[in-house]
Amino acid sequence: MLGVAIVLLSACFFCVQNVIVRVLFNQQVVLGIGVTGGFVPPTLENSFLLLVMRMVLVVPLMAGLAAGFYPATWKDIRQLGSSHQRRPLLQAIAGGGLMFLYLALLYVAIGLLPAGIALTLFFSYPVFTALFSWGVFGTRPSRYRWVIMGLILLGSYLTMPAASGGDSQSWLGVLFGLAAGVAYALYTVNAQKSFDVVHPFPFTWISFATTLALSTLSLSLGRGNVSQVPAAAWGPLWIGGLLSALVTFAGHVLNNLGIRGIGATAAAMIGASNPALTVVLAWVAIQEAITPVQLSGVILVTASVAMLAREHRPRGRES
Repeated sequence: MLGVAIVLLSACFFCVQNVIVRVLFNQQVVLGIGVTGGFVPPTLENSFLLLVMRMVLVVPLMAGLAAGFYPATWKDIRQLGSSHQRRPLLQAIAGGGLMFLYLALLYVAIGLLPAGIALTLFFSYPVFTALFSWGVFGTRPSRYRWVIMGLILLGSYLTMPAASGGDSQSWLGVLFGLAAGVAYALYTVNAQKSFDVVHPFPFTWISFATTLALSTLSLSLGRGNVSQVPAAAWGPLWIGGLLSALVTFAGHVLNNLGIRGIGATAAAMIGASNPALTVVLAWVAIQEAITPVQLSGVILVTASVAMLAREHRPRGRES
């Protein structure tokens, strides 16, 4: 049950992060106080920019706090530099590459689509996680888990405005959202495999540092776009970057601890409550409408996650 609670808490942090990105890309009425946001357009280049601003804050933040949470963090990272630890090091770096890919794609999807829709598409990833885990670990999901996963995805679909008769969405945003889900599924499976030999804290820090390096490199290729950012936008962007860094740090650390405790597939299915939670948070924070059909989706996802939590009992690690 502790692993289930940890993954659910990480999902809440990710919800906050998603709404922050939505506001940075689009003007919104925040908490009914006033209109703000829309500081940069939702392009891939600006997605790299937000990633750099987030990671340049979260990497040193985690460097300063990691030893307090896990004292052997830096010892483990130094050991990964030895020749016999080359494979775990490459797995951690690969985790950073996948993190960079899914975040960049997801940022664009959130900018092009309402937050709940983008996250619903992204959270198709439990299906891919189950398939990848089956291929890598040879553990076939039980019929019960397939039913629960189907209910979660159905509930997440009902949270989409399109399910309530809304306008058709941008195909580009849909493509980016689904691609982000595939990349994240690969990230979770790679993380589970890595946690057999690497603790989540050094793995997460290496992944963050790799993401920072890749996003900086990608941003440098489109340097002209950065010069086009209005001077007045830099302050709000840095504030958003700081808030995003804090919730990113908390969300990824908790999620990786959850994966270590209950496995990638179980964590993926529990974390699939994120779209529903994002719909509710977006409704409260930026007044993105929620309909009775969407509310039924929220209830269905919540009930399905509760059923999965009851099914998961301490009996060794599961995939």
